[in-house]
Amino acid sequence: MTDWFAWLGTGLPLRVDRVHDAGRGSDGLVCLSATALKVLGLPAALPSTDKAATALKKKLTTAAASAGMEISQEIGPIFHVFRRSGSPGGPKTSARVVVTPWLGQGTEKQQTTSEMMAQLARTPSGELDAATLARRIRTYVADLGVAPGVTPATTSKLLLEAVRPRAEWYQDDDGSWKDDRLRQGALPSGDVCVPPAAGARHPLTRGLRDRNEAVCEEEDYHYWKRDLTDAEAAMPYAVACDVCASYLSVTQSLPLPVGPLEYDSDPTWDSKKGGLWWCDFTEIEVDPLLPHPATFHGLAPTGPGWYATPTVDYMIRDYGFDPSTITDAYISRLTLPALKEWTVRLREAYKRLYAILGLTDGQDPEEYLAAYAAHRQIKDGDSDAHDALVLVGLYKAVYKGGIGKWVDSALHLDDEAWLAKVVANWAYRPEIRFHIVAAARIANHRRMRKTYKKTGQAPFAVNRDSFLFAVKEPSPLELLTPPENGKPVLGVLRLGIGPGQFKHESTIPMAALQAAMGNDEHPSRLTHHYDTAGRPLTETGQDTDASNDQAEESL
Repeated sequence: MTDWFAWLGTGLPLRVDRVHDAGRGSDGLVCLSATALKVLGLPAALPSTDKAATALKKKLTTAAASAGMEISQEIGPIFHVFRRSGSPGGPKTSARVVVTPWLGQGTEKQQTTSEMMAQLARTPSGELDAATLARRIRTYVADLGVAPGVTPATTSKLLLEAVRPRAEWYQDDDGSWKDDRLRQGALPSGDVCVPPAAGARHPLTRGLRDRNEAVCEEEDYHYWKRDLTDAEAAMPYAVACDVCASYLSVTQSLPLPVGPLEYDSDPTWDSKKGGLWWCDFTEIEVDPLLPHPATFHGLAPTGPGWYATPTVDYMIRDYGFDPSTITDAYISRLTLPALKEWTVRLREAYKRLYAILGLTDGQDPEEYLAAYAAHRQIKDGDSDAHDALVLVGLYKAVYKGGIGKWVDSALHLDDEAWLAKVVANWAYRPEIRFHIVAAARIANHRRMRKTYKKTGQAPFAVNRDSFLFAVKEPSPLELLTPPENGKPVLGVLRLGIGPGQFKHESTIPMAALQAAMGNDEHPSRLTHHYDTAGRPLTETGQDTDASNDQAEESL
């Protein structure tokens, strides 16, 4: 073990290089296998008693000290090894050690913090393998530019800091270099919340609710449905179509309120300004067969409310809302497409992995449907495809969890600690999440509306990014808009793997759907009970995308 610490401390290139000139590199990782544990004289399982844990800590500390190195305070499945500047034994260095056989063991906190590493380490047979873990981490870093963090949500913030650093390097008066000065356009730290957009747990929100005042409620559609038309009820099937990477379809160019929101009692509408606007959409006439574009429940609002810029802009442009009726607003002085580089990294990684699985841009609808139906049928020994399937699921979790992280409730902290540690951090910005969710919901509504105008097909139920349509055949092909003048029609429902395009989630027999609706159940609950041919699924045969879609509901 002494030799191993000496090897770690020789200044090996165990680093993740910075991806922006103003950024920093980060620690590399070393993955220990079961065989390595035997060679090093370490236990095969993480000690479960205080006595054994103390002995292990002493053994590691003594061996590290022999090379002038230290280890992190707590020893678990993942721990740090480092040497301070000026310590004997070699140059300043730091690395993360992942003990693969220990993943998922230890305290509840250690199990939680090692969960993502365990997913990366697990082979198709379910075993934890260090070589598999190391290979996937290398791919992860090459794709995103950052190593996996503790959770997908925290990794999202690490990625944003890596591609768009908040601080910049500068020379102090004494000539020393520092990096504690905010770059232009950086998200500020501190509690910058405003009452209508402070998050459910914030005291500002509680105050508004106590006074029965409105808060911003920009969310994805939640369990909207309407009665079937006679023509729809006569159809034999319903198809569920799910939007691929809905958030990534809007975040690249979306203007976001980077600066704190400031109250304006006499606002002038400007679609280029991020913010919240007090609008009354109650008298606006909307499409009767579609959910209301401005509300998460899809029903008409019963009074004025706070809406993010993307929603207000859509209601003005497409439904004739008069912006001169806006009486109040909270507006940011600085509005920027702050997630541009973040989106590019995730989109390219997402598309590259799906290409390995046979799903690429530009496939015709029939080819795409066949490829999607077959993309999980991976041959034994095809490590590239197995890795791609695991990684694409984690990348999805990064962008989904990252959007939710803007309004982190951190229930494991008491209120005082939460306000000091979470809300005061630059990454707590509920209004940014409201803008992203509103933009994604509006983009989906725009696709539905244009598809309805071109084909007469309207969804009768929506939940999150899943849209249900009545069809003659167990396929979504009849929902597609035919080309016009030899060119594809833009802005309508399209089948494909790209962000904003749709995949065929399942086909539901109309009789089963009507029975559920007759019991006042939302039909989307049947989505994961049937395959794409309309056959009932056993519990073990369910689409594994279901877990990803259900996990998104926690955001």
